[in-house]
Amino acid sequence: MAGISFSGLGSTVNTKAIVEALVGAEKSPKQNQIDTQTKKANTTLSAIGSLKSALETFKSSMSKLNSESAFIGLSAKSSNDKAVTVTSSSGAIGGSYSLDVKSLATGSKVTTQVMAADATTSAAGKLTITQGSASGAGSSYDIDIAEGTSLSGVRDAINQQLQSKGITANIVTDSSGSRLVLSSTATGAGTDISIATSDTALSAFAVDGTTQVKDANGKLVSGYVSARPADASFTVDGLEMTSPSNTLDKTISGLNLTLTGIGASTVSVSADKDGLKTSVQTFVDAYNALMKTASSLTKVSSSVSSDSTSTTASALTGDATVRSLLSDIRNELTNVQSNSTTGISMLSQLGIMTKQDGTLEVNSTKLDKALAENYTAVSSFFTGDTGLLKRLDSRVQTYTESKGILNSREISLKTTLADLVEQQSALDLRIEKLEATLNAKYNAMDSLVAQLNATSTSVMTTLNALNNRKE
Repeated sequence: MAGISFSGLGSTVNTKAIVEALVGAEKSPKQNQIDTQTKKANTTLSAIGSLKSALETFKSSMSKLNSESAFIGLSAKSSNDKAVTVTSSSGAIGGSYSLDVKSLATGSKVTTQVMAADATTSAAGKLTITQGSASGAGSSYDIDIAEGTSLSGVRDAINQQLQSKGITANIVTDSSGSRLVLSSTATGAGTDISIATSDTALSAFAVDGTTQVKDANGKLVSGYVSARPADASFTVDGLEMTSPSNTLDKTISGLNLTLTGIGASTVSVSADKDGLKTSVQTFVDAYNALMKTASSLTKVSSSVSSDSTSTTASALTGDATVRSLLSDIRNELTNVQSNSTTGISMLSQLGIMTKQDGTLEVNSTKLDKALAENYTAVSSFFTGDTGLLKRLDSRVQTYTESKGILNSREISLKTTLADLVEQQSALDLRIEKLEATLNAKYNAMDSLVAQLNATSTSVMTTLNALNNRKE
């Protein structure tokens, strides 16, 4: 009688392979589904991130261009930058102006009396530092000084509290000792700095910044250094003027002037067509960069082999969000600016045309002609609350803001990925239990087969023995 043959403990059957095959058949469909959905979600999430980054870059470019300086159409120059530097703004008007700077606006600089370099305060106290202003209203600051504070400690205490206010302190030392010198970035008559204290231990730091105290030899003991703060003095086309600041943003409308030194200069304002062309090209480049990114994320690629042709879709091919975004942006480019009163109401009038691939190109000849005929209209077309740049920015804002369309997509995709992770954990646990159950069943079967084989062997041995006796 032939025995039953199995592998394992008592057979020749590969139960491990059987279990692996059964487990694989159970796991494979769900695992493939999870892997496919995870790959798609990650790919889409990465693509959305790339699109969002490109939109934010585009939006940043629009914000920089939507300023008074980018499309101003006029440029201002100074014949002597050592006396005056100048930039133009939206209110600038073509012309020239003669400026003659007599003196610059200066700030307050005061010194305490001389004291020993290693001196320390004998008791705690308070210093009150005041600074006047050109308008007559001043500011006061209290500085608490601890007992035993060194001169450098007093300096550091002042700087820590007042440096952000434009007042700084430093130590100047010579053969006679050390003194504290305070300086201010505020300029103009009346901005004097003074230090007062009611504490005897700090009396050496007291300074009246409006006067000078000198010794019998005429040497400065304390007070203002060299001169009190003063207004700038200058003329514009012969008109005498003063200013508490060296930065003049209202002296000549549309011009920002900075007085840099004593001397005369001619400030001229003229058409800046090259600057306008640069700004137009910057706009076109920013738009094209966005379109190229969108195209790379939505294109369909084809590959041809000897026997077939295959196509591969990009992460956002056919995506409704991208279609809506591109439609919104392109609508703004083609819309006629109905409230235009300057003669320019569409990009084509500036020689900016759309190519077949959706990007823009500039016809230099048409642009030069438009600028020559009506360069002042370019700024109002692009900038302002109703300009093209603002309208494009508003369109993009809907997609890039914190609770916008793309952010919502990202949140949804991340939620999907988190759910897939949970599905993977549940699948792994179920398969682990299934594998344990199958192993237990096949091990039990293998053990039973081993017992049956042993019984079969015993029976055959007995039968053979009986047959041998009969013989």
